[in-house]
Amino acid sequence: MTLYDKVVEAQKYIQKYIQQLPQIAMIAGTGLGDIGSHIQVQKKILYKDIPHFPEPSVEGHQGEMVFGKMGNHFVVILKGRFHYYEGYEMQEITFPVRVVKAIGIQQIIITNASGALQKNINAGDIVFIKDHINLFPDNPLRGINDPRLGLRFPSMDKVYDIHLLQKAQTIASDLNIPFHQGVYVGLQGPSLETKAEYEYLNKIGGDVVGMSTVPEVIVAAQCELQVLCISVCTNNPFKDGVATTIEEVVEVAKIAGEKIQKLIFKMLSI
Repeated sequence: MTLYDKVVEAQKYIQKYIQQLPQIAMIAGTGLGDIGSHIQVQKKILYKDIPHFPEPSVEGHQGEMVFGKMGNHFVVILKGRFHYYEGYEMQEITFPVRVVKAIGIQQIIITNASGALQKNINAGDIVFIKDHINLFPDNPLRGINDPRLGLRFPSMDKVYDIHLLQKAQTIASDLNIPFHQGVYVGLQGPSLETKAEYEYLNKIGGDVVGMSTVPEVIVAAQCELQVLCISVCTNNPFKDGVATTIEEVVEVAKIAGEKIQKLIFKMLSI
């Protein structure tokens, strides 16, 4: 069975259970599973019930699609994402993006937890991603081309939608939520970075670093989706001077996630 056929099968399964097709998709990052607390839930579908969907194995990731209304828009929230370090193939990691595109999504909001690469970014700060540096050892578009999946060579120079970025930043200012704008560096993980690696990533132009997002954004570009990416900085090795644990990452992300919830709800209420 081709990847396209798997996407169609998942699409048909989902559409049997939802009455209102969503307009916007959201991916909840590590510790950000409560991002949809304002949603008027209409339907929940477990990943394990959807054909060809993998299941997340990381703390802070649930494993369900939540459909409902948030503000003035119908949305679907992907609670739980898949990571390269879990052993998944790139096509598995990005499968949910293709499926939400198949059910009619035009915009996708991606959230993640990240580590700071600049001294002025503090734990708990929000960073709007304007670009990325891909240091993953694989690409989700590698392989035999199927034109039904989208462009073979999608441009990545404007993948982060400037209009969504400006709108989000304006709303953050209105809500008195401090924020930064920066470049996200994607690594495979799961080991956290050494001091020398943090310094290297800083020197090549990174502002924050994480182990997700980039594969999903690449596929979103192929699917011609409008992308907004919001990162929660969970630690700053240039300031903290102590080792970071995944438990601390999850805890900081949960606390800072309240700001993202307010921001997204406001965006969808306009």
